[in-house]
Amino acid sequence: MSVISNPFFLFCCLLFWVNQAIERLWGIFIPWIHAYLDDLLAMPVIFGITLQIFRWIHPLRNQFVFTKVQLLVGWFYFSLIFEVFLPRRSDIYTADPWDVLCYAIGTLLFYKLINFPISDPK
Repeated sequence: MSVISNPFFLFCCLLFWVNQAIERLWGIFIPWIHAYLDDLLAMPVIFGITLQIFRWIHPLRNQFVFTKVQLLVGWFYFSLIFEVFLPRRSDIYTADPWDVLCYAIGTLLFYKLINFPISDPK
């Protein structure tokens, strides 16, 4: 099973798209969902897309997985950019420590539910 056919990855993508449609097309904003759902889904979606691309180009193919250190660096980098750097540079971004927790939970969910080697059918 490739990343793009992983049920958890597909669920995260679908939930993100549904949430965006509800907010942007119908103007419905549910406070906690509006504030944190995208942040919770960001890491499984971003890491999932990145993992799939790596599996297309890396010699290990479907056996390639991200290490814990790579995931921690990705989580830290994402948190630093979106919760420290951008809020200081632009008024459209707001620093929120709860977002960092959502990124961490999303990273952990990615690690547990998506980031595993898959066997190639022979």
